[in-house]
Amino acid sequence: MIRIDDSIIDTLIAQARQSKRKRQIFNFHPNPDSLIQRMLNAMEPETYIQPHKHELPDKTEVFFCLRGRILVVEYTNQGEIADHIVLDAATGNYGCEIAAGRWHSIISLQTGSVAYEVKDGPYDPKTDKKFASWAPGEDEPEAGMFNTKILQQLGLS
Repeated sequence: MIRIDDSIIDTLIAQARQSKRKRQIFNFHPNPDSLIQRMLNAMEPETYIQPHKHELPDKTEVFFCLRGRILVVEYTNQGEIADHIVLDAATGNYGCEIAAGRWHSIISLQTGSVAYEVKDGPYDPKTDKKFASWAPGEDEPEAGMFNTKILQQLGLS
């Protein structure tokens, strides 16, 4: 039995806060070849996850918010917001599923936020994500401003 409890979540949050990227993954699947990828993703509001999609092969991705508040955004092919949800157990918005081939990103709205993610496998870092050309890369100076712009557009800033 794999337990997801305060101990593992607290440890992961502490690691995310100390990491340069302000997020930390904990994999439950035994290896990258697993057909179902299951993980915890602890993230701080300062992290930036570039909009991306999973295609070739197409993969569905599911997010559940275990702690904190997390914004999940879907985008059109032109980078416009197509849909969004704020995941927050206190409001009854527990999770969402992103269809295969849809542009999306996640933004932590509260310190100590943790998502449980499930995604089709296997995982190949060379083909897992196709990053949006209309959004800055993770290491580009404009990355933080992209999140700010999305939050402003949705009235969440």
